[in-house]
Amino acid sequence: MASSLSPFFNAAGVAILGASSNPKKLSYGILENMLKYGYTGKVYPVNPNAQEIMGQKCYPDIASVPDPVELAVIVLPVTMILETLEACGQRGVKAVVIITGGFREVGADGAELERKSLEIVRRYGMRAVGPNCVGTMDCRTGLNSTFIRGMPVPGPIAFVSQSGAVAGGVVDLIIESQIGFSHFASLGNEMDVSEADMIEYFGDDPNVKVIAVYLEGVQNGPRFIEVARKVYRKKPIVMLKAGKNDAGAKAVSSHTGSLAGSYSAYQAAFEQSGVLEVQSLDELFNVAWSLGTQPLPRGRRVAIATNAGGGAALAADALALNGFELAEISAENQAALREKLNPSAQVGNPIDMLGAASPDEYHLALKHMIADDGVDILYPIYVPQALVNPGDIAQAWADAAKTTDKTFLSSLIGMRSTKEAEALLNTAGVPVFRYPHQGGEVLAAMQKYSGIRSSLSDELIRSDGKSVAASKELLGSFGGLKALGEHETRQLLDLYQIPNVPGRLASTADEAAQIADEIGFPVVLKIVAEGILHKSDVGGIVLNLAHEADLRAAFEDLIEKISRSNPEAQIRGAMVEKMAPKGLELIVGMKQDPTFGPMILFGSGGVMVELLKDVATRIAPLSERDIDAMIESTLAGKLLAGYRGSRRADIGALKEVIRKLSVLAQDHPEIAEIEINPLIVYPEGEGALAIDSRAIMH
Repeated sequence: MASSLSPFFNAAGVAILGASSNPKKLSYGILENMLKYGYTGKVYPVNPNAQEIMGQKCYPDIASVPDPVELAVIVLPVTMILETLEACGQRGVKAVVIITGGFREVGADGAELERKSLEIVRRYGMRAVGPNCVGTMDCRTGLNSTFIRGMPVPGPIAFVSQSGAVAGGVVDLIIESQIGFSHFASLGNEMDVSEADMIEYFGDDPNVKVIAVYLEGVQNGPRFIEVARKVYRKKPIVMLKAGKNDAGAKAVSSHTGSLAGSYSAYQAAFEQSGVLEVQSLDELFNVAWSLGTQPLPRGRRVAIATNAGGGAALAADALALNGFELAEISAENQAALREKLNPSAQVGNPIDMLGAASPDEYHLALKHMIADDGVDILYPIYVPQALVNPGDIAQAWADAAKTTDKTFLSSLIGMRSTKEAEALLNTAGVPVFRYPHQGGEVLAAMQKYSGIRSSLSDELIRSDGKSVAASKELLGSFGGLKALGEHETRQLLDLYQIPNVPGRLASTADEAAQIADEIGFPVVLKIVAEGILHKSDVGGIVLNLAHEADLRAAFEDLIEKISRSNPEAQIRGAMVEKMAPKGLELIVGMKQDPTFGPMILFGSGGVMVELLKDVATRIAPLSERDIDAMIESTLAGKLLAGYRGSRRADIGALKEVIRKLSVLAQDHPEIAEIEINPLIVYPEGEGALAIDSRAIMH
């Protein structure tokens, strides 16, 4: 699969279908780019109305183009797309870039055209980028099938973007700063080639050190996770996700559904697959560039050299917020600095050499920071001053960086007077930030990648299929019921050996008394009625019934009350359950995400679940590390571990419930949501019990 993408970046010959001599046409810009940046393959303009364009012989159609031609860039009216793709397939073209828009993004007719286009692409074994895209480029081979003005210098970053506008803007931004790209790909509608395909391809390319992605959505969630989990061990994947707001999400009936929004699925996917998520475009490329040019931090101790105390203070705050600390500069190095720096300079950390700090003083400070065994990371900061050339400062930093294998980041606070200095540093492979706090963000991402690269497990908890037949038979017996109450859901949990509080359904007071006698008093009554999922919301629960007479009276009163207040409800009786001892109330649930599949949810439960919103999510199949991470990331996890001397809870029993629920979810994609709330977890060695549960079918 991955090798089939090679023609987008290193084709032996490229045909531009719809090439034009009109400088106002996109195809003019594409042809110009193909001829401008050193591409050594053949370039074939295709236009039946021209003999030559830009000194290149023009061909009337793709059939007449001579060998070699591996890539076709299509810039033609949307009405010509199907016949053009057919012609490309017959000609033996391996790959096509469809610049043309007017497909799925414009409605149903466009979606149908896209479907037919993909059908042709698949029939001929071609690969297609787009439609509605900007194109692709390889900054080493010079192949540039885009209409973007300019091309980045060769470098370690492969950039994939689902937005052409964002892609073009990014290229414009980085060219002047000298941040280097290995490859670039604008994917548009992703009719064929997806972000996962590109990540897989770049994962195998030795010229790519880091993959940066601007993402709006994923079409195939499981494949995305599979590919990312494979690639992250080789090189980092840095992701900016747009469209995080779940405000327009469809309302759902269960707590699980409301707490596990679509963006939380992406967050879970990123965490589980080793993807580094960032929150802005500048962070995307600050992190990617730093990972592509610098060694990973060997520790968390940072030394700052600065000419401005305010900048250093902002940096120190950001470092602390992200788990880093200011290094202790050794007494020996402090003494050496005190001897040669301005007498008013601060020689601790930050090393503040005052406003007029010279290039030589910066070089001296960095020399001692590099030599200091207590320093893991170097972070010089400079605020432009009238008496000092920023370029000279940058050169001093670049020279110092050549002498160390420690992580070396920098900050030039400014823009107008620091552009050339910024370009100098980036050319030297020294990441430079315009704001001092950005160093903290970048180091946090680098440290996170350093940790996850060796910690994520490939051992996933998958179904053994033992409970599938019986559980499908059970679900079929419910007669197409869409909302399953506790009575139905607990039967499903039983089949997966998830422990329920003892109890059964009673349709009469006599049955209720018999069940209570069998399981033992005190008991709880819970209304069972179609149309009522949240029993506490309608007063459908009666607690702590210790005697038969009280039970009988409560049963009759409950049925009568709910019949009066909810006349539309179809009452079937009441669950009679053992009054469970108190313990830690948690929620464990699952929601089928349309992109990624079953999302497992864990957190603080009980009636306060919506208020607390103390939850974590992961996508099944889970690893043991996923389960541990879910628990550890919540306040509930801290309580389970024994907060402030309290007794440790039975975390092993909780993990077993999560494992079994994740298997249940994999076995039954027809279940849209399932929820255990509360799941009471008892002290270590005493287990856990599902106290209430419900499910929603597709």
